[in-house]
Amino acid sequence: MTLEIQRTPTSTLEITEEKQEFNWRQCWYPVCFVQDLPKNVPYSFSLYDEPFVLFTNKDGQLICLTDRCSHRAARLSDGQIIDGKIECSYHGWQFGQNGECLHIPQLPADAKIPASACIESFQVVEHQGIIWIWAQASEAGKEELIPTLADLENPIFVSTDYMRDLPYDQSYFIENIIDPAHVPISHDGIMGRRDDAQPLEMEVVESSNKGIRGRYKYTRTPNASWNYLDFIAPNLITYKINIVQKGWQGGVALYSIPLGKDRCRILLRNYGNFFTWKLKNMPLWLDHILVRNKILEGDLQLVVQQKAQVERLGENLKQVYLPLKTSDTLVIEYRKWLDKFGSSLPFYQGYASAKNIDGGEFNTNLTPLDRFAQHTQICNSCNQAYQTTNKLKQTFIGVAIAFAAIAILVDAYYLKIATVSAALLAVGLAVFAQKLKIKFERSYTRH
Repeated sequence: MTLEIQRTPTSTLEITEEKQEFNWRQCWYPVCFVQDLPKNVPYSFSLYDEPFVLFTNKDGQLICLTDRCSHRAARLSDGQIIDGKIECSYHGWQFGQNGECLHIPQLPADAKIPASACIESFQVVEHQGIIWIWAQASEAGKEELIPTLADLENPIFVSTDYMRDLPYDQSYFIENIIDPAHVPISHDGIMGRRDDAQPLEMEVVESSNKGIRGRYKYTRTPNASWNYLDFIAPNLITYKINIVQKGWQGGVALYSIPLGKDRCRILLRNYGNFFTWKLKNMPLWLDHILVRNKILEGDLQLVVQQKAQVERLGENLKQVYLPLKTSDTLVIEYRKWLDKFGSSLPFYQGYASAKNIDGGEFNTNLTPLDRFAQHTQICNSCNQAYQTTNKLKQTFIGVAIAFAAIAILVDAYYLKIATVSAALLAVGLAVFAQKLKIKFERSYTRH
């Protein structure tokens, strides 16, 4: 599905009841970026708390199965890949690309493997550097329905990617991202300034079961141009950038997958035809620790606490929220979209309705900021940089100890000076490595 967007404002579309149905199973969901998929080991993830496992067969084809052995319900992702088959680590049952059970060590060689030993398989494809799963078991999805960013097909556009797991459900992530009014306050000093907070002129250009197309502009800027913000159901938000005077084009694409009731994964992609030298040459891990982590962590704690407050009150958002037309138009439109089209979802929080959302005990000491678990461990670039930094720190400490020992043993004054200097240099490098290592572990906190 190529995103070619008509920008003529219209009223909310009138669509027939038949076309208003939305089936979350008949959709594509992003799992991870290709570069973040580990090689030759099972990869686990979930969709609405349903467990899945990815692995590669002997032909290099990516396979997706239910992450549950049919024998005794052990996780297949805890197993290993043998000759292109995934083997359960509990009793050694092996499964192939279509979920068929191919080997049971406990059966006699001439025994037939029962058909009930098979498990469900799901179509999985790679598209524009992202791994996608079709959520309907044993059914082929139409690949043209995968949301495609047309600009990325043009070689003059360069992109940079970032992935993170968040401790709240997908709807709160989408609400947060579809709300441009929070940026100057929540991200003050990072990607906005408090002084820039102002009323916005906002419009819903179109709303249907396929998503929401919206636009906004700043009211303090004379002849301000429209900024376009779209929600493509069920899991993509796009911001478009077009600075005509400089010939700059690009945007931000924010994909998400609902891992579970209080968990989602985001795949953020910045792209453009400007500053391409920076996007091409800056290592991903450096971009992540300097920019992306800080932006995402700027309001992560706020959203977690917001969700906890809503659930503590046990009321619908229409009773809790006090929206403004000059800031919250698209947020409320999205929550109403869930009211209208979310009935098939396993859970959702609409504006006037909800499904399977239970208020829990309110905890004011929530600590959702965990950069290491939520990002570093699942990001190939950051994980490798973290491991390398940790090894360098240990190496520098060892070198410092060795030079200090040599300094004690040698008698020549100039050798003592040289070895002591070398030891101090090694200590300084170890300290620097430790500070860099912390960047992969500790989250940014608001002051």
